[in-house]
Amino acid sequence: MEKKIRVLIVDDSASVRQALTQVLKEDPEIEIIGVATDPFMAARKLRDEVPDVITLDVEMPQMDGITFLRKIMSQHPIPVVMCSSLTEEGSQTLMQALEAGAVDVILKPKIGAADYLAESGERIRNAVKGAAKARLGNLRRNRVSASASGPQQKLTADAVLPPPTAGRAMAKTTEMVVCVGASTGGTEALREMLEALPANAPGMVIVQHMPEKFTAAFANRLNGLCEVEVKEAADGDPVLRGHVLIAPGDRHTLLERRGARYHVSVRTGPLVSRHRPSVDVLFRSAARAAGANAMGVIMTGMGDDGARGMEEMKQAGAFMTVAQDEATSVVFGMPKEAIARGGVDKVVPLERIAHEIMSAQSRF
Repeated sequence: MEKKIRVLIVDDSASVRQALTQVLKEDPEIEIIGVATDPFMAARKLRDEVPDVITLDVEMPQMDGITFLRKIMSQHPIPVVMCSSLTEEGSQTLMQALEAGAVDVILKPKIGAADYLAESGERIRNAVKGAAKARLGNLRRNRVSASASGPQQKLTADAVLPPPTAGRAMAKTTEMVVCVGASTGGTEALREMLEALPANAPGMVIVQHMPEKFTAAFANRLNGLCEVEVKEAADGDPVLRGHVLIAPGDRHTLLERRGARYHVSVRTGPLVSRHRPSVDVLFRSAARAAGANAMGVIMTGMGDDGARGMEEMKQAGAFMTVAQDEATSVVFGMPKEAIARGGVDKVVPLERIAHEIMSAQSRF
């Protein structure tokens, strides 16, 4: 029998502690080794037993979760999943948590948190399992994401994509479009990759598994760090050279073509591969709309979202498909699955992805 994932829950709300305990105990692979009402109690418990994963509230008395997270990462790194309220202010807090080393984030509303968490059981269990697999040595560059709760049935991108139309993709255009997918560890991996791109980089659309409201803060942070222009995607936004569009949380983002130009369609819909936004939705739309004019990049993340889409991009004649290698991935799940399906042309370390993008543009 495999060793269980041992979890310590740290939250000042009794109802939240109870709800998290209940949903995590439903998975036979997870064991709750304790709960704590604040970081000081958690620190005392850590002296007795070190968990595999900590779920950590942000707003707590005596010491906030971000400060405690930084102490954990500096003294004894342990995978941490933050428990954060869905607020505009919370989106800035999430950025601080990701920068400090959090692996994922669980959302909870300010009212009815226990009920919300109970309904999001699958998402929470997956977050804990992903955190348990995280390579903390890579968290210097790669922190993490989150998406909304997952359904019992795993839907494919067909649930969102319109029926295929013959001749959608042009044989060749003057501009290449890059589609990128990432999940666990992706926020900091994307930062490193985008910071390495020059201002004339090809137009890019990115799906990073992350909750709504947080994606706008993520895009704004990247825009202040990078030479390329970065923004949260809005329906109808054109895909332009030197511009990067981040799929908004809780919305699917598709690539579409109008004449010789590309734009994005942002829409609601069911969760695909248990995510919204879904990498598969973006990649499969790119296969149909861009064909040989597209480049696909799949980066660190748990699960298989994007694997089928990248395979379809390759089958549609994508100019190039690239996967992040295992050594630099926080979780080598999504790249591994894409490679296994045969959709990847080249596997490279994180620090080489920007070079591959610019090299592809020079040959396009």
